[in-house]
Amino acid sequence: MDKNIFKLEKKVTKEDKNAMEIREKYYLCRQKKTMNKRVICIGNALTDVIKVIDNDNILTDLDLPKGSMQMVDADTQKRLLELTERYSAAMVGGGSAANTAYTIANLGIDTAYVGVVGADGYGDFFIRDLERSGVHPVVSKSNNSSTGIALTFVSQDGERTFATNLGAALDLNPSLLNEDDFKNYDYVHIEGYLVYNRPLTEAVFSIAERNGLKTSIDLASYNVVTENKDFITSLCKRANIVFANQDEALALTNLAPEQAVEQIASYCDISVVKIGERGSLISNKENVFSLQADTNRKKLDTTGAGDMYAGGFLAALSQDLDLPTCGRWGSIVAGGVVEVLGTKMDAHCWEVIRQKIDAK
Repeated sequence: MDKNIFKLEKKVTKEDKNAMEIREKYYLCRQKKTMNKRVICIGNALTDVIKVIDNDNILTDLDLPKGSMQMVDADTQKRLLELTERYSAAMVGGGSAANTAYTIANLGIDTAYVGVVGADGYGDFFIRDLERSGVHPVVSKSNNSSTGIALTFVSQDGERTFATNLGAALDLNPSLLNEDDFKNYDYVHIEGYLVYNRPLTEAVFSIAERNGLKTSIDLASYNVVTENKDFITSLCKRANIVFANQDEALALTNLAPEQAVEQIASYCDISVVKIGERGSLISNKENVFSLQADTNRKKLDTTGAGDMYAGGFLAALSQDLDLPTCGRWGSIVAGGVVEVLGTKMDAHCWEVIRQKIDAK
């Protein structure tokens, strides 16, 4: 699989280097305006292999519920790749928390990422991709497992369906967490997919609590919530910020978004429920804010939109901006990423996003 996919890796071009320089200037500009807090993200380090499909029947044939994230073993993933080889593929560094870190870094905030990859070409690609994005990698390499792959099928309406083999990401465990790596940060963002690794999730929350970091968790997928409802509820009660989409919120609370956002806010400091093209709802117990989505966009692929929303939100929150502004930043970034295939936007896309963010 490597020899076929690695032809897809984008080399560091002149445009990439220019994007790095622009991002650094934006970072310095924001540093002059405010003392930004810092964010460290932790999650399953995955390389996304993205295929745009022309008919959702293929998902039925593959026994993949549309819009879900299904865990598969390496042999099953290989079979899925073979069955869909007629579709062209793209490759980007991925994983929910990594996408969020990528966004935060591109909005001028000091950001790090914790994860595990294999000692292979996919792992090297993943680390290079973090560095090109301005994210500080705190990434271990496993000699026992290959780098995790998220095989992503994008439907014609932009919805994405995942068949994920975590590979080396499963080797992330409490013994690999260095508490000193967290001490210089103010927020830790955790992807909900880590709830399958309960000792690790507990360890991250404990480190945050001992060192005064605020905790943020994204609920990941409705089926993840359904399968881990009691544990996720307990984590929400320890978290400061909880992100969910309307399906995840429904799975957690059995309530419509308007009621779910208040129910989740009763657990934590800030709750966010994303409601697709209708925007998002934000609650801090006292108030509920309704934010419009940035809908004037051509939707190609929704991969990472929720992760990017969280990144935009946290980037604004790290500058002590008010909650409507945090939601506005999240909506702007999420609106930008749906126009591209995958989660990596070029320098022009980020320039447009920053202009919108700085417009008021």
